[in-house]
Amino acid sequence: MKVAVYGQNYTKEATQKAFEILLEVLLDSKVDTYIEASFLSQQNNKAKNSTHVKTFNSLDTSYDLLISIGGDGTILRAITYVRDLGIPIVGINTGRLGFLATIQTDEIAKALAQIFKGNYKISERSLLSVQTSPEHSDILDTNFALNEIAISRKNTTSMITVETHLNDEYLTSYWADGLILSTPTGSTGYSLSCGGPVITPDANNFVLTPIAPHNLSARPLIIPDNTSVKLKVTGREDQFLMSLDSRIVTLSNTTTVTVKKADFVIKMVELLDETFLDTLRKKLLWGEDRRN
Repeated sequence: MKVAVYGQNYTKEATQKAFEILLEVLLDSKVDTYIEASFLSQQNNKAKNSTHVKTFNSLDTSYDLLISIGGDGTILRAITYVRDLGIPIVGINTGRLGFLATIQTDEIAKALAQIFKGNYKISERSLLSVQTSPEHSDILDTNFALNEIAISRKNTTSMITVETHLNDEYLTSYWADGLILSTPTGSTGYSLSCGGPVITPDANNFVLTPIAPHNLSARPLIIPDNTSVKLKVTGREDQFLMSLDSRIVTLSNTTTVTVKKADFVIKMVELLDETFLDTLRKKLLWGEDRRN
């Protein structure tokens, strides 16, 4: 088995501990281990000097698995390596909530033993794909997002107006701090904090969620995931921000943004006893009363 390992913040004590445990498990299992080059450069001499550890700067279809160490944000970065290759992703959680990265540090050995035996399931996650007119060079190579694409104001405290069309039919102009277009995966992230609904990962929907709208009648809107969404921004400033998950670009108000469902999915590995509803209940503390 050929496994890639990706991480970001090695200086975090929890990430360091998880990596050390993971590396020991991988080496004991005699797995062909490749660690992302910049992540390995931060490791201790044991990892650097191991003859069983190699590095990667990019991935190809020869990899069987990618293991991400960190939080959900680390997985969002990891998908820029996985792209449309169909490599399943395992998330080890050293962050906070962890809707995507669900394996805890003390569960690494047990979880990987099951995964190496093939005792797991795949959750296919849809993505968003964005095009701009005129084209913007910063997003030509990575024009996709797993969680959301968000439009927001820049260098101003004034609101912006986001003119929105669905399948070329005018919907409305949101007068707000911005607008989020979220996938089901991203519905438990930024969209949720702005009042958006939780959507199960297998739903064929996206959600439009305004950010602090001035017109108080504006509410989140669930749309079919085959909808083409066209956005045009006006405001006091001549630029606005567009984020694709954690990647941000600055665009001119003359830019038209078109968002559609991407033509590939991300495959998330889930253990057989793991479900989205169970994760949702645990992470959001549903049904718990801290007063008791």
